[in-house]
Amino acid sequence: MISRPYEKCGLDAPNLVRRQSHTMHGLIAFLAHWAFLTVLLWAASHVFKGITYTSPGALWVAALLLGLVNAVVRPILVILTLPLTILTLGLFLLVINALMMMLVSAIVRGFEVKGFWTAFFASIFIAILSFLLDAAFFGGSTLTLSAPVGTQI
Repeated sequence: MISRPYEKCGLDAPNLVRRQSHTMHGLIAFLAHWAFLTVLLWAASHVFKGITYTSPGALWVAALLLGLVNAVVRPILVILTLPLTILTLGLFLLVINALMMMLVSAIVRGFEVKGFWTAFFASIFIAILSFLLDAAFFGGSTLTLSAPVGTQI
């Protein structure tokens, strides 16, 4: 039997390294998504005249907060407005996205979205580009069609 010094101390070194590697990968993915969202907000500010920012720092903070709001507040609103979302065949989700953008604009000093329709179309713009960037860089968010087992296409 091969002696492993780390086992004498009660450590599971290979598992610890895997966990650290997984955590590092998660951190890098988070930072990459944050940077992508910042670039997308910057692009949206050039495409839509109603989106302005006073400094790059305000843009970075707005991107960070938009990610946080989309992760925490948006799911709650989606659940609360589920009947309306079903009634509108999912189109109300676009309104929720616009409201998230307006919420960030109200909170972050130096980042402004003027009007609902600017937020509405900018959120569509950002969602489409985010989908494409995510698919290109992370291989995720791809659409796959498959037939049931035993059927021919």
